[in-house]
Parts: sequence; structure tokens; C-alpha cells
Amino acid sequence: MNEVIAVVLGVVVTPWKLIGYLGVSLFAGRWFIQLWASKRAGKPTMPVLFWYMSMAGSLMLLCYFIFGKNDSVGILSNLFPTGIAAYNLYLELTHRRSAAPV
Repeated sequence: MNEVIAVVLGVVVTPWKLIGYLGVSLFAGRWFIQLWASKRAGKPTMPVLFWYMSMAGSLMLLCYFIFGKNDSVGILSNLFPTGIAAYNLYLELTHRRSAAPV
């Protein structure tokens, strides 16, 4: 997965870098989702999609840093957000189950 796919403006692109770029895009893009949801609600809010994007982006970045780059700083910096996103998704699913009509 470290074979060169392309060189764009002097940047070497590999499959692992594509995974990393997609992870960064998801992780950064979640803030646009949060901004849109807050604007729509007229107050600060965290939509569930924010946590899904956090989880997916963090996992992709973890894969990139573990397998593609072998960078302990990147690994540590993405473990924490992955755990927080997983916990918030767990709370959301638990809340939905308890609020569902019987």
C-alpha cells in the first residue's frame, strides 16, 4: 500500500495517504456539519452525524498513522478522539433505545 499512485505538485500520493486525506477531510468536515446544525437550530448543537464523522475520521487517521506512517504521535493524537466519539455514539444509541416506544 506504499506504492506511488501519483505525484501532485511535488506531493507523493500513496493509498495510505489517500486514507489519511479522507480521514482528515471527515474529521475537519464534521465542524461544518456542526455549524450547519447549530445555525438551523438557532443554538449550539451536536448532531449525531458529527460523532459518526469523528469516529470514521479518527479510525482512518489511526490506520494511516499505524500502518502507513508508523507515527506514535499521530497514533496517540487520534486515540483520544476515537474513544470520545465511540462513547458519545454509545450514549446516543442507549438514549434512543430507552426513548423508543414499547
